[in-house]
Amino acid sequence: MSEDKKTPESQQEPEIKSEAKAEAKKAEEKPSGKKQDKKESKGAGEKKEEQSSPAEELKGANDRYLRLLAEYDNYRKRSQKEKDSLYADIKSDTVAKFLPVYDNLVRALAQSTEDEAYRRGVEMIMTQFNTTLEKLGATKIECLGQKFDPSLHNAVMHVEDEEKSENEIVEVFQDGFMMGEKVIRFAMVKVAN
Repeated sequence: MSEDKKTPESQQEPEIKSEAKAEAKKAEEKPSGKKQDKKESKGAGEKKEEQSSPAEELKGANDRYLRLLAEYDNYRKRSQKEKDSLYADIKSDTVAKFLPVYDNLVRALAQSTEDEAYRRGVEMIMTQFNTTLEKLGATKIECLGQKFDPSLHNAVMHVEDEEKSENEIVEVFQDGFMMGEKVIRFAMVKVAN
């Protein structure tokens, strides 16, 4: 009988050992099982996010595309505006550099001369110069008889004249020029008070 008792004990030991091993494995598996459950639950959540994510990504990409398109359109318009204004500024600066030549031609025409051929030559040059200014878009500021406007005229003299109305331009010393809305040179005038 002692053998019988030994046999069941010896049989119980491997069973206990195997049960302990199984419990240890279960204990190890349970925390990892929880982790797996969490991962699986996260994975399920990620799948839900992934299902809504492509639509959100598409919406976000479309929004970024529209913003980029608007930025490019604004850049293109701004660049074109800068080019136009730069061209206009350069053109007006160039015309301004030629205005002393215009002034000298006006003075030459104002002088009396006996040589009629000389006078006709200066008149032809002046006509050609005026045509060139018109082609470039420069226009002369009309002054004589107009009311004084400080945004167009530069008053260098005042005269008391009862026949003229107040702030009327009575004499032009130097013609003024404009290009579009921009004043290239202010007209130098005498104003009646």
